[in-house]
Amino acid sequence: MEIPPAPISSCSKEHQRIYKEWFDIADSDGDGRITGNDATKFFALSKLSRQELKQVWGLADSKRQGFLDFAEFVTAMQLQSYASTHMENIEPPSLEGLDAFATKNKGSTTNSEPTVNVSAQSQTLSSANWFSSKSSKKTPASSVTSIIDGLKRLYIEKLKPLEVTYRFNDFVSPLLANSDFDAKPMVMLLGQYSTGKTTFIKHLLKCDYPGAHIGPEPTTDRFVVVMDGPDERSVPGNTIAVQADMPFSGLSTFGGAFLSKFECSQMPHPLLDQITFVDTPGVLSGEKQRTQRSYDFTGVISWFAAKCDLILLLFDPHKLDISDEFKRVISSLRGNDDKIRVVLNKADQVDTQQLMRVYGALMWSLGKVLNTPEVVRVYIGSFNDKPINEAVVGEIGRELFEKEQDDLLMDLINIPKKACDRRINEFVKRARAAKIHAYIISHLKKEMPSMMGKAKAQQRLIDSLEDEFAKVSLSSLSLSLSLSCFSHFLECACNCTYTAATQVQREFHLPAGDFPNVEHFREVLNGYSIDKFEKLKPKMIQAVDDMLAYEIPELLKSFRNPYE
Repeated sequence: MEIPPAPISSCSKEHQRIYKEWFDIADSDGDGRITGNDATKFFALSKLSRQELKQVWGLADSKRQGFLDFAEFVTAMQLQSYASTHMENIEPPSLEGLDAFATKNKGSTTNSEPTVNVSAQSQTLSSANWFSSKSSKKTPASSVTSIIDGLKRLYIEKLKPLEVTYRFNDFVSPLLANSDFDAKPMVMLLGQYSTGKTTFIKHLLKCDYPGAHIGPEPTTDRFVVVMDGPDERSVPGNTIAVQADMPFSGLSTFGGAFLSKFECSQMPHPLLDQITFVDTPGVLSGEKQRTQRSYDFTGVISWFAAKCDLILLLFDPHKLDISDEFKRVISSLRGNDDKIRVVLNKADQVDTQQLMRVYGALMWSLGKVLNTPEVVRVYIGSFNDKPINEAVVGEIGRELFEKEQDDLLMDLINIPKKACDRRINEFVKRARAAKIHAYIISHLKKEMPSMMGKAKAQQRLIDSLEDEFAKVSLSSLSLSLSLSCFSHFLECACNCTYTAATQVQREFHLPAGDFPNVEHFREVLNGYSIDKFEKLKPKMIQAVDDMLAYEIPELLKSFRNPYE
């Protein structure tokens, strides 16, 4: 199976008609998806070995969604045909007992022509009504047909009630919508002006996109989301923020000043069908950074960082200094370190000896800002449409740049394949953050007096928020400790020191990294009356704990490769 199957667009109409008939036969639930159970029954007709069918499913379900849409089903059938014949001119595979299977599974075959948007329709069919009602009515597990659907169900039933009760959306992150789960993977580009962010996107697309401006001066003055669309057009930020099918509604919290500096650039492109790019304004340096922006720039960066699957920090060999604003931007990426990649762009402007010194200076600067002993991955190259300047870098430099560019391209190609894993990772991270937030809010509520002196007590709590965070790590333990552990907890609590608190954090899996930024939390808290908050509800905490410990692992187990 070394030769990949032909894309669905290259299939003849006759083959598409046959595959559509088979797809309808195999789809036992009629929801536009071939689940693992459907596949094990239908693919058995090809008489391939279990090991071969395991490979077929793994290649067809490259995004690990746990189901196949029509396009992926075609890929699976072509792979089966190639495994049987080893011919490049792929015909539909031979299926033994198809008529009997169709009679048993459906009673009849369907002879409808496939439509262009079958894939898109099938992905949204069973999840269209997830967020359409305020009802808390539980969704039966049998209706879950993919990992993403399962995460939606768990969010609605287990995590969202906790977030709403303790106002997680006001302090940390807006409530999730249907579009947040279904959005395509995103790649955000950050860097000082004229480091080649817009040119980088143009280089990958092999063409201009609507609204793109390139020049030596700061040309990109707004956040531009470059995504797939039916035609080429630019959509204003205010319009995008209110569209329910777009994952950008949370940006409304940054106000009209930001939305006027935000737009969406849409165009039909095969790469954009898999990945969405976020082009950002150049980070300012020197005297320019003294001028305040009209919106919370680092706040917006932090919002996008949480949504993105990959963050590229672009540097220019002649712009290695990290300004104060750039430091704040990098600090706002806290908690998303695994997504960060560094790109030393325009590297063919310096010779090999200079490049060695530039690389060393860049690593030294990043080490001070990222505040981590680990070495961040740095890609070196010249990401534009011009040929590499071999006269400057030599043949060895050209080979190095080509290898680096191939590595970065492979990193980007793998993003859609890892998108489902990233969704799970972000969901678990959010659940842990919501749980810690509930502990903090309920603790602050408990510290408030019932009658007199509420204003003074609130100010005292806000001023000593760091100490209160330490106390939270202690007080929250009583919900989960066994009686044998509880005596140790009391011993630590009696010491009532920050050292004891951090010790208990480590021992009982309440890491300090899960706690929110103190300054941001204090700023938001100033606008609330703490005595109006809810007390701790152990059942809600237990529901989230059970979700993390049992239901998510079970979900992943249910939608793994059916031939494993």
